[in-house]
Amino acid sequence: MDALFFWVLAAGTVIASLLVIGQRNPMYSVLLLIVSFGALAGLYVLLGAPFVAAIQIIIYAGAIMVLFLFVVMLLNVPTEAGPESPGLHVGAGARRFGVVLAAVLVIELAWVFQREPMPAGWSGSGSSVYDVGIRLFREYAFAFEATSVLILVAMVGAVVLSRREPR
Repeated sequence: MDALFFWVLAAGTVIASLLVIGQRNPMYSVLLLIVSFGALAGLYVLLGAPFVAAIQIIIYAGAIMVLFLFVVMLLNVPTEAGPESPGLHVGAGARRFGVVLAAVLVIELAWVFQREPMPAGWSGSGSSVYDVGIRLFREYAFAFEATSVLILVAMVGAVVLSRREPR
């Protein structure tokens, strides 16, 4: 039965992720990304990591996607501009940069799949929620705060970019 749930959730994640990049309406892309995050949280539950699943829902499907929806609605972009749109010219440099990033991703994936398996006795869930909280706010406090400031700056930037000039 778990195998059936796994395949349904895995297929849902992949299909929703592919539909995210195939939509012309940004609002549908954001909603499909929420579906993808939900299916991914289900996969975490099947792997025996309910804390990670809860964090996936609370942080990504909750907070981050609300920010994405806020920005999409604030900018009021009905559809993605197509290649025939005036003013949208993707140069060869941008395409080359995209190809390089895709190649780096493929190399990283190949490296991950070629790595040695985890050492014997390592279970993967060696920490409690308390231990995660202590490490997050002691060892990684600067990164945590820097991320929150970065999100705040991005939100303020979206508001500034979308404001209308008084006439």
